[in-house]
Parts: sequence; structure tokens; C-alpha cells
Amino acid sequence: MARAIWSGVLSFGLVTVPVSLYTAIEDHTTHFRLLQRGTSDRVRNKRVNERTGKEVRFEDIAKGYPLGDEEEDAEYVVVEREELDRIAPGKSQLVEISGFVDLDDVEPVYFDRTYYLGPRGKEYAKVYQLLRTALEKTNRAGIATFVMRSKQYLTAVRAQPDVLVLQTMHWADEIRDPHETVPGLPESVDLSGKEVDMALRLMDGLAVDWSPEDYRDTYEEKVAELVEAKRQGEEIAVAEEPPEATNVVDLMQVLQASIDRAGEKAGGKRRKKTARGTPSAAKKSKPEPGPEPEPEKDLRNLKKEELYERATEIGVPGRSRMNREELIDALSKATRRKKAA
Repeated sequence: MARAIWSGVLSFGLVTVPVSLYTAIEDHTTHFRLLQRGTSDRVRNKRVNERTGKEVRFEDIAKGYPLGDEEEDAEYVVVEREELDRIAPGKSQLVEISGFVDLDDVEPVYFDRTYYLGPRGKEYAKVYQLLRTALEKTNRAGIATFVMRSKQYLTAVRAQPDVLVLQTMHWADEIRDPHETVPGLPESVDLSGKEVDMALRLMDGLAVDWSPEDYRDTYEEKVAELVEAKRQGEEIAVAEEPPEATNVVDLMQVLQASIDRAGEKAGGKRRKKTARGTPSAAKKSKPEPGPEPEPEKDLRNLKKEELYERATEIGVPGRSRMNREELIDALSKATRRKKAA
């Protein structure tokens, strides 16, 4: 079991429940060490005085707040750690929900880190579950502030299946204005009703049920393959260039082609599901086997990412260095060897 990183009381109105806070996210990022090129010597960061070039001990470092915009000639107000500690807010023992908001009204940009909230004992399970159920049924979040590790947070308490989660949020003045940040945002664009209708049809054709297990970090897999390839002294794969931007003149044509393609994929999935759902019927009447399609023909209908996934499933060696044609060739040979066996 994971250790709680904070414990206290969660309250709404006069209802309270003792809770503990747990980290909900695990970092699976590949971490590298810094080495001097051509050696196995570790490189470490040091705190160095910019003027003298000499290393400074940690206990001899103070914090300085610059006065003015010019960093080089700035004057500083020096603030000691003890002074910051004296004004830092104490650890909160209470997450007091001050109000409930509709989740659809909160822009995603406000949400930051996610934590699990759990009841601190079986005797508190009913009150805990009451709040979770009410939040789930109303699609609302409880807004509260609390202090952890000498920092005050704005938070949202919301429901997930079987558990309450607490999400830290950004304060309003931390959110940048998109019109001041992003150049070239369209102010007014003429869209025909037909274009919008086709875009909606395309989205309907690509609609899927949310299943997070269907998605994985393929970049981390490629990093692992890169490390292994370099260890074996093999060549490194080169990523494909991204597709070109859609020409506005061809927008309707591209939308229609996308709709047709989405329909073919959806039809294939439906046929597959029907076949799986009626095994007894298949046993009763075996159709005469027709000519099997060539493996290459089927594979050419797949994207490179889909080809790579298949190659990963069957363990095609050197797949990370292959382009699309090489993946098709390797998968075709693997299929033929499997049939021959």
C-alpha cells in the first residue's frame, strides 16, 4: 500500500470525514544520466558564483528579489529562508469545501495534479461514499483551498469510480490570455453548413468508448528500443515527417474521404464483433473456404503506427529502424512463415 502524503479532514456544510491524500500518478519517463561525451564520467551541476567562478556552499546561499527589469544591473532585496518560513502558512488539517460547481463550467486548463482521497477508517466509509455518489450524480466538483508543504492550493474534489480525487488547480492570475499568447487565432471564419455537417459526421464515424487501456506511451517503448539498438551497435530508426496541412480548397474532398474511411473501419469492427458473438452458428455451417487475400494487400491498408504495433506483437526484430515498406515486407514474411508452419 502507498503511504499517505497528507492527512486531515474533508468537510462540506456540517458534514465531515477524516481523509488521507495519496499520489495518483506514477512517472514512467526514462531518465538519463549526464555524461561527458566520449567518456563514462558523470557530469553534475554546481552552484557557482557568476562573478568569481567559485563554487558556493548551500548554507551560504540566500534568496534575492530583483528590483527592476534589468537582471545584470539589478539591485536585490535579500530574503533569508527563516524569514520565508515565518510567513509561510502552516499545514492545513482541513479541506473545507466552500461551494460546488458544475464540472462542465471549469475549463481543463485550470486543472493541475491529481491525488486520491481515501477515508481514514471503515467507520467513515458511509459519509465518504455519500459525498462521492452525490458528486457523481450531479457532475459537480467541490471547490476548496488547503495548505500542503508550506504552499496553499486551490483544489477541486470530484468523483471517480470507487474513489474521490482531489485535483490541484491553477489560480486565475496564472492562466494566460490565449489571445495575448497564441498568434494567429481566427477571429471570424466563414464555415458553410455543409462543412460543419461533414465534420460532425466524421466525428460520429470516429466515435469510440473511452478506454484508457487502449492507449500507451509508444515513445518510451521507442526510447527503450533505441537504447537496445545502440547497445547492439545497430542503426537508429528515423521518424517519418508529419503529413502536410490540409488545403482549404480540398477541404470537402478530404472530409468525404475521411468519412468513407471511418465508415469502412466501423463496418469492419461490426463484422468482427458479429463473428465473435455467434461461434455456434459458425460451427453448424462451415462456408467453403474462398481465396485468401494476399498478406501484403491487407497490410497496405494500415498506417505505419498500426504496422509497428503488429510487428511489436509478434516480435519482428529491428522493427524500430524500418520504414513503412520494410514493415509490410517483414510482416508478410512472418505471416507466410506462420502459415507454412
